Amino acid sequence: MVGWAASGVIAKGITELGALAVVFWRMWIYAFIVLLFLKLRGTPLRKESLKFSWRGGISLGADIMLFFSALRLTTVANATVIGSCQPLIMLLIAGRLFGERPKRHHWGLALVAMCGVAIVMFGSTGVQGWSPKGDLLSVATVAAWTGYFVFSKLSSQHIESSQYTGATALICALFATPFALASGQVFDMPSGNAWIWLVVLSIGPGFTSHMLMNWSLSRIPAWLGSTLTLAIPVTATVMAWVFLGEEVVALQFVGMAVVLIALGVIVLGQSSADDEEKL
Repeated sequence: MVGWAASGVIAKGITELGALAVVFWRMWIYAFIVLLFLKLRGTPLRKESLKFSWRGGISLGADIMLFFSALRLTTVANATVIGSCQPLIMLLIAGRLFGERPKRHHWGLALVAMCGVAIVMFGSTGVQGWSPKGDLLSVATVAAWTGYFVFSKLSSQHIESSQYTGATALICALFATPFALASGQVFDMPSGNAWIWLVVLSIGPGFTSHMLMNWSLSRIPAWLGSTLTLAIPVTATVMAWVFLGEEVVALQFVGMAVVLIALGVIVLGQSSADDEEKL
């Protein structure tokens, strides 16, 4: 979650490139790193992995293009906060798709966290850098982000997580390429400094974060992994405040505290439940 929170801050900081150019270079560097890792590990990407991963790859591509475009129009806080509405959808569909049954208090705590997220969003309305058009693009990322979570969980039942990560990386890069070329943004070559941040973006939020999440989704309930993403807007808002100088008002810090406390209770409660099952 820390890695994914950093992705928005890094992407917004690469100001010399358009949003789709950042997506293009980021995804191809990311795909190369993952495929090289699989090759060196002795488990190169298999063709059958693409069969189980194409839907997740397309969803991831749509999510990243929409999210990075939204970042150029609105604040990091708003872009990440709106995207974090996805856990509520996962709570609604997790039972039907995966047979998961979140308890009543999980619903209550998730709603408390959502309220905290709403406070963060409300606090940023009207501050410098806020745009309703950017917020609308952020709303569209919710559907794509939900699809990625659902397809990742489904694929974990068929293929190993590193294979899924490699396949989605390749599919995502292929999916994003026509949009980036059509925009004309990729014909401006990045500077040396931009290349450094693109590599950082690909290794940290890309390779490391996706590997960890895809690995964890085969071991934790989908609704729990989704709910934990509510930590992203809090972390991203603080990072944007520190590194990009984005304005953060006192009310937003209140909202962050609400989110973190609610998530902490959920995680501790889930850990206790897992320990009781083992006993």
